[in-house]
Amino acid sequence: MDASDDAACDRRICESGLLVRDGAALVLRRDAGGVYRLDLPRVPVDHVQKRVRITGVLEADGRVTVEGVAPA
Repeated sequence: MDASDDAACDRRICESGLLVRDGAALVLRRDAGGVYRLDLPRVPVDHVQKRVRITGVLEADGRVTVEGVAPA
């Protein structure tokens, strides 16, 4: 594991909230407050407008590279 792997581990997140569309993008309105703009490999249409739990990596620009989406 190198320094970049360590940094990615420090930025890992697991958050719950409401998955909503914001124009062409998807965002998570966090239960803890605030919004994360999401970078998803595919759009989980069954989860839009529902409470979900996401796992992923918080990027330097504030966007989240999502690795998993599940019902909350």
